[in-house]
Amino acid sequence: MGQSLLTNAELAVLELLWEQGELTARQIREHLYPEAQKAQHGTVQRFLQSLEEKGCVLRDRALAVHVFAAALSREAYAGQQLESLADRLTGGSIAPFLTHLLQEKKISRAELARLRKLLDGAGGGRSRRG
Repeated sequence: MGQSLLTNAELAVLELLWEQGELTARQIREHLYPEAQKAQHGTVQRFLQSLEEKGCVLRDRALAVHVFAAALSREAYAGQQLESLADRLTGGSIAPFLTHLLQEKKISRAELARLRKLLDGAGGGRSRRG
């Protein structure tokens, strides 16, 4: 996928696929535009085509009606975007982000315990940027 930023509309489609799993374009349209009829179908098709080109969505063409699924997890996308932001703002370091989150108490105890476990498991390992 590279470092492609998604538009809000593309992200809404991807969020729906993360939550619902595989969906047809019609099902996506019905979720995103419940009041609209066919008018939004072309719009949804453009979003899906763009997401497919960016490597975010997979299209199953086995049936007459194509089925779409997320090609990457929410966590993978978030990680890619965080790394991109870190590259642009802090020379690739995520330490300022973590420091801010800790100081502003934006990390729950459960998340902090998970981070500690990950850090303990990574002890002695060399970072990818190091």
